[in-house]
Amino acid sequence: MVKRYLIVKLLAVNLLVAGFAVVVVWLAIDTLAAGYFVTLMEKYHISPEPAHAMFVDSVHRYLVWALGGAIALSVVLSYVINRRILKPLTRMNVITEEIATGQFSARVPVSTADEVGQLALAFNRMAENLEKIETLRRTLMIDVAHELRTPLTNMRGYLEALNDGVLPPAPETLALLQDETLRLAQLVEDVLSLARADAAGGRLNRTQVNLKGLVERSLAAHTLTIEDKALTVRIKADTPSMVIHADADRLARVLRNLTDNAIQYAPDQSVVEIRMALDSSNVRVDYLNTAVDLPAEDLPFLFERFYRGEKSRSRHHGGAGIGLSIVKELVQAHGGSVHARLAGKCVEIGFILPTVV
Repeated sequence: MVKRYLIVKLLAVNLLVAGFAVVVVWLAIDTLAAGYFVTLMEKYHISPEPAHAMFVDSVHRYLVWALGGAIALSVVLSYVINRRILKPLTRMNVITEEIATGQFSARVPVSTADEVGQLALAFNRMAENLEKIETLRRTLMIDVAHELRTPLTNMRGYLEALNDGVLPPAPETLALLQDETLRLAQLVEDVLSLARADAAGGRLNRTQVNLKGLVERSLAAHTLTIEDKALTVRIKADTPSMVIHADADRLARVLRNLTDNAIQYAPDQSVVEIRMALDSSNVRVDYLNTAVDLPAEDLPFLFERFYRGEKSRSRHHGGAGIGLSIVKELVQAHGGSVHARLAGKCVEIGFILPTVV
């Protein structure tokens, strides 16, 4: 219905143009050409009446024929050309209805490179992004449910055992219940932090920040873990201060998460290296630690929510797999990008921020 209505409107425009042209020519002949014809006949002493009437009638008849031909040609060309032009728009209307019902897989065929083709490309990108968002939403719900189920199941089992008298209310049992409770609280806090990171783009409080100082403070918070695992931490920086323009609190969260990730997954008695490079347009920070059974195909997913390289989802390292997702969101809020790659036996995880905003 939309396509037919647009075709009718476009056809009406063409017919109005053709009709206007015929009317202008008609009036021009009646007012100008006919007068010139009479003057010419009188100059050669020829009676103008019969010839004038014949001339005007002939021209009018030709104009009527021309108008009929123009109308027929306009109808055919308008239908063929406009139908081809409006086909993507009709398809968009159908796909919009499908998207409204939750079906995001349909795409508009792109056959031209003009404005309509560009609109179809933009529409397909929108549909693709909506599909990704919906997939992320469903995955997030499944992952959150999975993460909540394990501690809740453990707590339920302990409480039932206590209630049935199978387990005594010993300090060890209460400590286990407390650990599961803290684990739930940490998961809720991680999800809340991720939601705040998603909304951080428009609310950054940018100031002059000493990047190297933030890195050193993030390491200080992990001093005990570093000593327990006998890790060697090296910091390599281009300049002593590394002052950049960023949101200090959110950048500190990025560095804490990266530091926590590097130290937790570093094997005992290994080396953790932090590299910082600053130039006129960007600052780059990389954390390197020994990769333990991390396949290359897992690298693109390290920054996905709830992702962990441990396929069994072991709790040995703790966490819910949200830390690097928060890093990604906060870095992108600053206009930067994150990256991960394998360098020999080491995994390199870091980010790049623009120094000029």
